[in-house]
Amino acid sequence: MRIEHVAMYVNDLEGAKRFFEIYLEANANAGYHNPKTDFRSYFLTFADGARLEIMHKPDMQDPAKTLNRTGFIHLAFSVGSKENVDTLTARLKADGYEVVSGPRTTGDGYYESCVVALEGNQIELTV
Repeated sequence: MRIEHVAMYVNDLEGAKRFFEIYLEANANAGYHNPKTDFRSYFLTFADGARLEIMHKPDMQDPAKTLNRTGFIHLAFSVGSKENVDTLTARLKADGYEVVSGPRTTGDGYYESCVVALEGNQIELTV
């Protein structure tokens, strides 16, 4: 068994699509729109075949996102090397995203950083 895809609602669908395309080399499908409900989505595919569905619909709730909460807390992306973690973390920081940890080697041996991006959601970059 494998996870087929993960999905997340976003307020700015086009902005989220651009983020994943620019920083994490995602390829987006043509998108889907249900005119009855005004639901819209894209499936983003990454180099290894993993997929993320980003979705939007009117009148969504958007409660504050604390960094320490229950539920899904981050999406982790392997970028291939420590140098790539360092470079992408610096690029995201320079582009105005908040780096909340790292780059560093964690107690369990991961080399990673965490960046708050996409409407308060965390993106983890790792080897």
